[in-house]
Amino acid sequence: MLWVALHFPDLPNETLAPLAGWACQFTPRIALAPPDALLAEVEASLRYFGGLDAFRGTLRAGLDALGVGATLAVAPTGLAALWLARGRALDGGRELEALPLEVTGFDLEFFRGIGIATVGEALALPRQGLAQRCGSGVVDALDRACGRLPESHVFFAPPARFAARLELPGEAVHGEALLFPARRLLAQLAGLLAARHEGVRAFTLRLIHFGSSAEDIEIRLASASRDAARLAALLRERLDQEKLQRPVEAIELHAGDFSPLGGRSGGLFGDAAAEEEDWARLLERLRLRLGRDAVCGVATQPDHRPEHAWQRVEPGEWDPREFRQPGARPLWLLEEPVRIDETEFTLLSGPERIECGWWDGDEARRDYFIVKVRNGLGWLYREAGDWYLHGLFA
Repeated sequence: MLWVALHFPDLPNETLAPLAGWACQFTPRIALAPPDALLAEVEASLRYFGGLDAFRGTLRAGLDALGVGATLAVAPTGLAALWLARGRALDGGRELEALPLEVTGFDLEFFRGIGIATVGEALALPRQGLAQRCGSGVVDALDRACGRLPESHVFFAPPARFAARLELPGEAVHGEALLFPARRLLAQLAGLLAARHEGVRAFTLRLIHFGSSAEDIEIRLASASRDAARLAALLRERLDQEKLQRPVEAIELHAGDFSPLGGRSGGLFGDAAAEEEDWARLLERLRLRLGRDAVCGVATQPDHRPEHAWQRVEPGEWDPREFRQPGARPLWLLEEPVRIDETEFTLLSGPERIECGWWDGDEARRDYFIVKVRNGLGWLYREAGDWYLHGLFA
């Protein structure tokens, strides 16, 4: 086994679990080492990342994107890696035996009294006497670090929802000032989603004001994604339009209702999935700029009345039921039928009787005709002796 320890100096306690969720994208075997460290068993993951050096480079790049400082150490046991990571935070790194005893978390009063200052010196002490003076827990910890005793770890399970908070270094009074810290939280979210092989179709940025009042900014996606750059681009569009009423001292990112999202490989003759993703991104930008209600999808529904034969739907959420109208239908329906004189058209075909709607209070009894009008082919109906133009074919 091969372990990597990540030691985060001065880490708030509530931040460790979100970082563990992010780290699960590198290996499913992540263990918490409160209050400020994570342990990762990575031997089975090294081939995927191209070896230990490449793995450490990828891990370091991810930490830089999070804006989190950490010391890393590698060892055959998790406890040894943890002690080495703590030692590097103190003086730049040493061998296990040369580490100061402070890294172990032991009660040092006895060791200082007998002049023992390093892990190696503690390992050289008579084991029976050490156990009598300090307890078996100290001896067992030294043995686990050296691999003489097996380790037992409870591995972290990536949660089904994401929630993380970030205190701002100073108050923010403009929406665009929130994008940089929000990117760090989005990177954590993207890592969790990668670990779960899932994506999100919505997330919420909560702005925490002085006095603990808050306001939410909800971002919706046209398709599920875990691309941090895409999520940040959408958030930037929204923050550019946001006028903060009060200064912001902290932000929180919340996301749930994850959707399955597997990996994607490119196609030899074009990439239909990538083209679909481009359309989804265009749709998202349009809805952010024009308003959510300004852009929608259109789907048919089973009703012979032309004004009721379609419905607004979320883009991509089409009605799976297929309904075929019994006759030709124009692509363009007028918002309201226009009364027309008999001298303004020439009958070409018809009539088609449409009589329905008695169940919802909007009953229709009409005879429809295809006609030639001044602007091309029209679709009109006769009702109660009057003629009404309802749509145009061309």
